[in-house]
Amino acid sequence: MRDRAFRSKWRRFARRNSPWRRQSVHRVAGLIIIFALWTTGFATAGQQPQTSPGSFEVPRSDLTNAEALANQLTALSPRVDRQEATLLADCAYATLSQLRREYRMFGTPIFNNFLIYHGLRKRGYCYQWTADLLVALDALKLKTLELHWGESYAGTWRENNCLVITANGQLFERGMMLECWRHMGHLNSHLLLSDEDRYFENRKYAQRVLGGSAGPSASNSNHRVAFEKSTIAKTKAGD
Repeated sequence: MRDRAFRSKWRRFARRNSPWRRQSVHRVAGLIIIFALWTTGFATAGQQPQTSPGSFEVPRSDLTNAEALANQLTALSPRVDRQEATLLADCAYATLSQLRREYRMFGTPIFNNFLIYHGLRKRGYCYQWTADLLVALDALKLKTLELHWGESYAGTWRENNCLVITANGQLFERGMMLECWRHMGHLNSHLLLSDEDRYFENRKYAQRVLGGSAGPSASNSNHRVAFEKSTIAKTKAGD
């Protein structure tokens, strides 16, 4: 009898307090959701693009690098306009940020070539990075800086392509190298002569890219890349 009376009292107490318990659960759940959203926003804030003075959305994590590149380009020659150097640097970092999202590189650069070769990725070869970046920078219509197509080990499976930026009228060899394939789509810039490989200019292929004859998905039959050792070596069309 005592047990039955106790259970009866407990059920009455539970019914009276169930609304309070539901409200408490809802409050706790709400606090957890708010905290999760706040921490997620805080963690990703540094990755959000930020509009630069040149109206390009440079990721916050690249703002310092973009400024450093602008300084490097300005130092190429007294003839280089500082605003143009800043514009080029901002455009380069904003463009590559977008391309990384589109290309979705995975693993290592060479393994990513393997994925492209077997149709698991659409783009991401070194010459595709270079071509897309060249088109974006050429649209700036720069007057004190010039864009050049650079290549090393052309016609072999070790071939790599990059952009070389010089002051107007400056020798190709004295320029600043912009390369991103070896760094999974992240820009690396340094003087061309300081690179471990020797690069040569290919003006004709640059003209093909800018003229549209290379096409947005230029065939890799004109390039040799890793994992294509069995492909017959061909020079770039137009050479």
